[in-house]
Amino acid sequence: MRAGVTLPRLITIPVSHYCEKARWALDRALIDYVEEGHVPVLHWRATLPRHTRTVPLLVTMGATLKSSGEILRWCDARTTGGKHLYPTDPAHRREVEELEAHFDAKLGPATRRWAYSFLLPDKRRALEVLTPGVPPSEARAFAEGYGFFAKLMARGMGLNEAGAQRSRERIRAIFAEVSGRLADGRRYLVGERFTAADLAFAALAIPAVAPPSFPWLPLFDRLPPTLRAEIEGFRATPAGRFALAIYRDERPRMRVSLAS
Repeated sequence: MRAGVTLPRLITIPVSHYCEKARWALDRALIDYVEEGHVPVLHWRATLPRHTRTVPLLVTMGATLKSSGEILRWCDARTTGGKHLYPTDPAHRREVEELEAHFDAKLGPATRRWAYSFLLPDKRRALEVLTPGVPPSEARAFAEGYGFFAKLMARGMGLNEAGAQRSRERIRAIFAEVSGRLADGRRYLVGERFTAADLAFAALAIPAVAPPSFPWLPLFDRLPPTLRAEIEGFRATPAGRFALAIYRDERPRMRVSLAS
């Protein structure tokens, strides 16, 4: 970091797929930043002073960006070398933005609720997934009050057996939509190059396909057999294979530094 320069601060729940969507865009645009990770619920101490409860939250010298979509557009305005995430062609840009909004509104909540239906009942595994990259004091508080925090999280997500099943069905439906779009042999969802539509789908599909290089998840072989079987089913679809390939081929090396 250059003397006197304050880096943007990305406030996250590190394992969050929406936070990874923002992180991916920052890394791709070669923007230096500091990540400030928190556990769920306790992240409100960082977000509520900025009038939001959600992450990712990017705090810059000139603005506070309160969604992954805002962060992608902020990054795109600072991107050079032909690596823009939003096409200049108006029709293609509209299609990219519509797909991104669709994945944000439908796929992201579904994969999150479905994944947490496996995670929250298992305190040991939940701590393994949710506490890396956060302050030690938060990790301890989260572990000590896990029952309370898990109930708050389950209530906030409407997490129950029926809700998990609805989310599973929504993931399957969106994967079917994407598989249909890919049926003509195209490499990307819109046009001839990587866009925000591809990034959003691959990032928000992370809980369902568990990319091997995503660092915040346990090794696949350590997941419960039932969860492994469902992930294998999602991976086997054209959409699942696409998400894994996009993450493998288009996700740059993480350049994040964690706040101390």
